[in-house]
Amino acid sequence: VRRADDAVQAVTAVRGVRRRELFRTAAADIVGSYGTEAQPVEADRGALVDLVGGAVSDLTAATLAGTLRAVVRAKWGDVLPTRFAIIGMGRFGGRELGYGSDADVLFVHEPRDGVDEREAGDAANKVVAEMRRLLQVPSADPPLLIDADLRPEGRSGPLVRTLKSYEAYYRRWSLGWESHALLRAEFVAGDEDLGRRFIGLIDPLRYPAGGLTEDAVREIRRLKARMESERLPRGADPKLHAKLGPGGLSDVEWTVQLMQLRHGHEIAGLRTTGTRTALAAARDAGLVSEEHTATLDEAWVLATRVRNAVMLVRGRAGDTFPTDPRELAAVGRYLGHGSGHAGDMLDDYRRTARRARTVVEDLFYA
Repeated sequence: VRRADDAVQAVTAVRGVRRRELFRTAAADIVGSYGTEAQPVEADRGALVDLVGGAVSDLTAATLAGTLRAVVRAKWGDVLPTRFAIIGMGRFGGRELGYGSDADVLFVHEPRDGVDEREAGDAANKVVAEMRRLLQVPSADPPLLIDADLRPEGRSGPLVRTLKSYEAYYRRWSLGWESHALLRAEFVAGDEDLGRRFIGLIDPLRYPAGGLTEDAVREIRRLKARMESERLPRGADPKLHAKLGPGGLSDVEWTVQLMQLRHGHEIAGLRTTGTRTALAAARDAGLVSEEHTATLDEAWVLATRVRNAVMLVRGRAGDTFPTDPRELAAVGRYLGHGSGHAGDMLDDYRRTARRARTVVEDLFYA
């Protein structure tokens, strides 16, 4: 970024590095070069998923940081009129990104001393608009889509807010789904002090003292059931949908997150943005049995690997197994199934997801 003459050249360089590092990460994943000869990571599917998710998440954070720096330098020099921080949300905040993931984020800013609030807000909005534009300019490098739909009021709310505005909103208007979404919020780029203060602001929301009321628990269950009935794509086989199907990513994550909302204030280990880390903490705290923990963890890891495999094989993100025989065979190869065993792979997924769904119905829906 420093070497470039303008923001366009800088972000072109950033995106080129991102493409190279995505390829390097995927190559290490496919050929099994993570770990050592004595302890190959591929023998532990969960550890491999964690490494890949962490690598892609770090790469996304670095891409945003470099783009932010390029945009600020091009128009304002080294100092923006307002402090500016990017908060990772969803799988980004949880360091669980896959090869085809967008960057779910929130934007927060704070005017510098002596700067008019309107001027600071205009600067922050211009930064966001330019970052999004430069990261999606058509080129040989894959675009990075920035998704800010998890912000207060969703798509109808301001794209960027001051820290004081977030505080006022969450104090007066915060909805249950927003506290739920904030469980995975983590600072990823920009002003570190501002990011840390934002995290301090939201901690009481996502780890409420006294846990959740029974009404709040029922509302979360109702939202999950509604999502299951409304968001699954038409024509998709629910039993093979890695994200929204029974025993898929959503099932496991909502189950873990309900435990975080209910017990995070009193159990320090649950105050984490990572799904597998939180699940292990819940097991250690006696909230879930060893057997149920293993079942949920296995299903989550497998569903994550299915999504990564689909992206690598097809070149575009997807949540279901491909129907083309050659593509399906390639997904099977990634998942460790030999040639001619695609049927076994699908049976294995259904069986794993079915067991996880039984646990979800017990722990989440009670």
